[in-house]
Amino acid sequence: MAEKKKGFSTRAIHDGQASDPLTGAVNVPIYASSTYVQEEIGKHKGYEYSRVSNPTRTALEENFASLESGTSAHVFASGMAAITALCTMMKTGDHVVCSDNMYGGTTRLFNQVLVNYGLEFTYVDTSNAENVERAIRPSTKLVHIETPTNPMMALTDIRAVAEICHRHGVELSVDNTFMSPYFQRPIELGADLVMHSTTKFLNGHSDGLGGVLIGTKPQHAETFAFVQKCTGAILSPFECWLLLRGVKTLAVRMRQHDANGRKVAEWLDQHAKVKKVFYPGLPDHPQYELAKRQMAGFGSMLSFDLGSLAAANRMLKKVHICALAESLGGVETLISHPASMTHAAIGEEGRRKLGITDGLVRISVGIEDVEDILADLEQALDAV
Repeated sequence: MAEKKKGFSTRAIHDGQASDPLTGAVNVPIYASSTYVQEEIGKHKGYEYSRVSNPTRTALEENFASLESGTSAHVFASGMAAITALCTMMKTGDHVVCSDNMYGGTTRLFNQVLVNYGLEFTYVDTSNAENVERAIRPSTKLVHIETPTNPMMALTDIRAVAEICHRHGVELSVDNTFMSPYFQRPIELGADLVMHSTTKFLNGHSDGLGGVLIGTKPQHAETFAFVQKCTGAILSPFECWLLLRGVKTLAVRMRQHDANGRKVAEWLDQHAKVKKVFYPGLPDHPQYELAKRQMAGFGSMLSFDLGSLAAANRMLKKVHICALAESLGGVETLISHPASMTHAAIGEEGRRKLGITDGLVRISVGIEDVEDILADLEQALDAV
């Protein structure tokens, strides 16, 4: 009889995190060593130099591979370092199809850095899978999507796009940062690669930067390990330890994020001063049925439109519990203004095409008492 796969919470707490064989310590130690003694020429205990590998990092990578149902995982110094490593799979002349509504830092990397090395990028609305198929060329090597998108919360049907990609011999990568593997596992839906900014929900405490790529093929493991070794944009042992700490509570945190996110979205949806709420858990979201099929929860990311920059600014100056700050996924509620913060780099015309208005506000709903979050939003909206 095949061994039953352990549950998500059990894997989050235990996979890659065996007790220390030397002392019995429950937590994986922080191996703060840059180098390792070798017994003789060519004989060592699995580690030579910490840019190449480190025991704390190994534990974390094993954990992430398990949670995303991949075969390997490689962590990097930030989410952007992970995206950069992803693109090292390509060479001059290769083409990438991308979601047209991605994190602004990703489009900045593609449009202002990587195009200088001869990579080509096409941006399409991937919520319609036919747009992906039309955009694929003979030179296309990768389709990279975010679902839900940042900050408009549009969804892409991962399974449908994966089938298109594989029919054309193209790999699919999915930025799964917003949902975390607790609510969405793209590899189980056919994706070849998954990336996260581990800074966000995987860490969960707003105290460390990081990124990860999870692969499904031997060449993914070989490529990304080689990139870690060559470029050195690796995650430090301490940052790895923070993530090992954070991921142990991922399941319970995500359940509370989801519960609070639903209540905040429903409350905002009924507020007279809010013109529109963007949240896949609302029945009037155009992809509500896809969200129920593809995700195990709706999460805590949402955006809402107040109609003008002046209205958004008046509200954001009044929040107390909600922290006006970039980033997302921490236990505290973070609120931001995409047009001037996360998506300033794409310019006014780029934002207009995506529907990112000057009155749009994004919230990463935390796990505080939801009544206190709602009271803070209410007093802030009174200023509008």
